Amino acid sequence: MKVKEETKEKNPVGDETTRDLIKELGLLTTGTDFESDIQYINIIGSVEGHSVLPADSKATKYEHLIPQLIAVEENPKLKGLLVILNTVGGDVEAGLALAEMIATLSKPTVSLVLGGGHSIGIPLAVAADYSFISKTATMTLHPIRTTGLVITSETTFDYMRKTQERVVDFIDDHSKAKKGTIIDLMNANDNMSNDVGTILFGKEAVEAGIIDEVGGVAEALKELRRRI
Repeated sequence: MKVKEETKEKNPVGDETTRDLIKELGLLTTGTDFESDIQYINIIGSVEGHSVLPADSKATKYEHLIPQLIAVEENPKLKGLLVILNTVGGDVEAGLALAEMIATLSKPTVSLVLGGGHSIGIPLAVAADYSFISKTATMTLHPIRTTGLVITSETTFDYMRKTQERVVDFIDDHSKAKKGTIIDLMNANDNMSNDVGTILFGKEAVEAGIIDEVGGVAEALKELRRRI
């Protein structure tokens, strides 16, 4: 006598691996009904680098994004990349590493700043071939900061200056903003109440030449499709 086996339709979102991908990366990949030839990457909260941030901090781990960026280059099914940013900044080295990877992809890339693209989020936004910012989003440009123990020697300050030059040069190379404008905005002392730097709203970021255009999801996808 054969026992009738009961079959259940597998729920892709219920799969443990898929749930982990959604939780960690905001991705729905294999096993879902949605397929696209565009890779979507979210950079949310703080960019976490070599130091692990507290558990209650919203963070994007750069080691999670590296394989996704490699996939854009290597996977023939992927035709382009859309980077969505709402970040307060974070680890400078990790942020610049990701920005360099985005900038050196051979496939079309578009970025969209929603909410905020602050600090090291600016190089990440301008790394794409074309960048958008929503009307209500903001970007904060400020000098390089450090936390923890600082050895007050000339070599330490020289390293910080060189690190800041790397950020400034990257923004200069990948946007329409002039180097002098970037430095002036970075060192302004009349825009922020208790700090040095400048807060730019959507249209102001475009006028400064940092971002290409004010727009949203539809405009970003349309531009990426056009480039593909």
